[in-house]
Amino acid sequence: MKSILTTLITILAFACSYAQSLYSTLFDIPYTEKNDAYSKERLKLDVHHHAEGKDMPVIVWFHGGGLTGGNKAVPAELMDHGYVVVAPNYRLIPNVGVEECIDDAAEAVAWTFKNIDKYGGDPTKIFVAGHSAGGFLTSMIGLEKKWLDSYGIDADSIAALIPYSGQVITHFADRKSKGIGELTPYVDDHAPLFHVRKDCPPYIIITGDAEQELYGRYEENLYMWRMMKLAGHPDVKIYKLDGYNHGDMAAPAHHILLQEINRILSNSKNK
Repeated sequence: MKSILTTLITILAFACSYAQSLYSTLFDIPYTEKNDAYSKERLKLDVHHHAEGKDMPVIVWFHGGGLTGGNKAVPAELMDHGYVVVAPNYRLIPNVGVEECIDDAAEAVAWTFKNIDKYGGDPTKIFVAGHSAGGFLTSMIGLEKKWLDSYGIDADSIAALIPYSGQVITHFADRKSKGIGELTPYVDDHAPLFHVRKDCPPYIIITGDAEQELYGRYEENLYMWRMMKLAGHPDVKIYKLDGYNHGDMAAPAHHILLQEINRILSNSKNK
């Protein structure tokens, strides 16, 4: 009996190892039609996919860095779990303004809609997420439809928006360029909060601990959650990860991301 059990465990381990070996990451795929040198250098993305995958859900993951730094990377927690993961770079302030950052994010998501089937992804199951500045970009392109409209994509085609600790008032890097301090609340049309609407895709907010987050980020997002609820959005949630600061909250948040994706996919099957 023990011999049979050992054999079964060995076979299962081999099967899991083989399945994981079919995943790989393709690096530095250009996604832009912009022709200037900085765009050509910066506007590339990585795709983590399964060699034999077909119609797999897709996660577009935007990195953080305050819109002034950071680089694309596929989070280890999202690898080899049955998803295609797309990790784009975008141009950075002060080389460009905040609108160029948002436009780059929109172009990367549009590229994903138009090309992800080549990598085994299902363009009807694209989830957009990101941490900090990446969360800000996630919200902006999903709430204000003009950004994706310019690339021929309806923002409401996104399966869900899942920002991690993203700014929802006007981003502090944008405020700084206007001479507005980091602790001065300010909302204009560059703020996700300005674009609250009840008919956007499912909107799942994740933040760190209220006492450890950056610049009151939890309370800022809690207000966003409340306004979305008041607007009548049928699927908006907020998670607060106690004990985790702004930088540390991303790793445990990935579990919530995958959990929410599974919930949304399950709900769509049952409709």
